[in-house]
Amino acid sequence: MLRLSCVYVTGRHLVRHRLLLALILGSFTMLGACRSGTPFTTDLTADSISTSGFAGISAALSDSGGYFDTDNLISNERSVLHAVSDLETRGIRGGVYLGVGPDQSFNYIAQIEPRLAIIMDIRRDNLLQHLMYKALFEAAGNRMEYLALWLGRPVPDSANGSQSMSIDSLISWARSASVSEGSVGHALSQVRERVRSYGIALSEEDMATIERFHRAFIRDGMDLRFNSFGRAPQPYYPTLAELLSERDRSGKQVGYLASERAFQVVKSLERRNLVIPAVSDLSGSKGLPELAALLRQMKDSISVIYTSNVEDYLIRDGKFPAFVEHLAALPARDDAVIIRSWFGVGGTHPMGVPGYRSVQLVEPISAMLGEKDIASVWSYRQLVMRIH
Repeated sequence: MLRLSCVYVTGRHLVRHRLLLALILGSFTMLGACRSGTPFTTDLTADSISTSGFAGISAALSDSGGYFDTDNLISNERSVLHAVSDLETRGIRGGVYLGVGPDQSFNYIAQIEPRLAIIMDIRRDNLLQHLMYKALFEAAGNRMEYLALWLGRPVPDSANGSQSMSIDSLISWARSASVSEGSVGHALSQVRERVRSYGIALSEEDMATIERFHRAFIRDGMDLRFNSFGRAPQPYYPTLAELLSERDRSGKQVGYLASERAFQVVKSLERRNLVIPAVSDLSGSKGLPELAALLRQMKDSISVIYTSNVEDYLIRDGKFPAFVEHLAALPARDDAVIIRSWFGVGGTHPMGVPGYRSVQLVEPISAMLGEKDIASVWSYRQLVMRIH
């Protein structure tokens, strides 16, 4: 046992708590959380986070969240992989990743291999869905097993030899695999048994929500589409199969399930508790400020922020200036970028790809913050049309 001092800054006060942490394997180090919920780091070489640290950091970054009119089980951004080409060209690797939404962030995480990934979304349901993903990554040894457990299909005996299969072949296999009562029960139990062990307080309602999300993937399989309440589903929304088989701007299939290497990158981070979901409004007074404190203690910085089209809602609600203020306070690398999604409402974008209803826009964070009037933009269209 080693006695460590936990240090953190709360807006006005420097607080010290004493904590007992078990050290495993001598040089093995961990990130954790103070009992107050404020994050801390024990040293600069951490390559894993304890279960209590995982739950504590999630709590420290979370607030009461808010409402959004969809379960948002999968993305409606068919262009999501186009940003991977830009990240590769810029040579962005490592650092800390910050994203929103369900599984589209895994594509960017697989590309840059960050030290730590934070998924910060206004919906508590998004946190619950990421606990499901965490369980699936931990339970599956490879991509075929992951798809089998995700979609409630039997895990085939050939799974151990599937590492070289293309994503198109895996999708074809998933489509042809029959769902059975036993395979569904096995998949649900694999998730259910794991999510309770992650240290995050879950009610029976939370557990039911996780199972409901899982059953939606099992029911619709590769044909699942983005859907929202009160709005008709659009035929151009991509299916799960289309999202998984998508390509970057150069035509390469580079998604997180497109190769065994990409899958293993995300699996490794999930296994070591380094993909942490939190519930927070990006303009709120807790999420990003607490993250900034954590990064300062880690002596690390943001490399990629993926906001989808969250800034659209922040601008409409008059919260964008607060987001810009929080963004400016985040420790960020000189080459750090922000990735936005634009859906062409009111016209197309110069960076759009023919045949796509959405476009991914990558901008250096320093360039954005370098514009003195950036917090005063009056529409999301004005914000995204600055990027060419």
